[in-house]
Amino acid sequence: MTENKQEYIIREFRPEDLERVIEINRKCLPENYPPYFFMMQYYNCPKAFLVAEMHNEIVGYIMCRVEHGLSNFGIGVARKGHIVSIAVMPYARRKGIGKSLMIKAMENLKKEYNVDEYFLEVRVSNKPAISLYKKLGYKIVKVIKGYYLDGEDAYLMAKKA
Repeated sequence: MTENKQEYIIREFRPEDLERVIEINRKCLPENYPPYFFMMQYYNCPKAFLVAEMHNEIVGYIMCRVEHGLSNFGIGVARKGHIVSIAVMPYARRKGIGKSLMIKAMENLKKEYNVDEYFLEVRVSNKPAISLYKKLGYKIVKVIKGYYLDGEDAYLMAKKA
């Protein structure tokens, strides 16, 4: 991503990125995962685990997986791309990195894993993220009461692929 004077690139996660991705996760999000969880997502869905690099430093990531279950858009079973976690370091925000990570992950989920739809959970208080997801075409499907460990509700948001 060097067009439009963007100073970052989006690339696939590599195992040697794990320590930095965990650091970003811990600094940016209250929901933290053990190292094996990140690696499990990587092994199961490597083309949809991406990082953003700015000045040769990883500043963000997106981690996805493919699930099978009831469609969020009517009757039937669907292959669903689940955006499990996305985070961008505070100093690297407002540069389009989160949007670029989402777009590339969705492209890869469709192209590499043939998903029918995408979905994610987001804190009801996370207005910037909700705004981004709406701009990308996601709709609020439902509220999940007490989804987070601290008791906060989540929106389940989804979009057709």
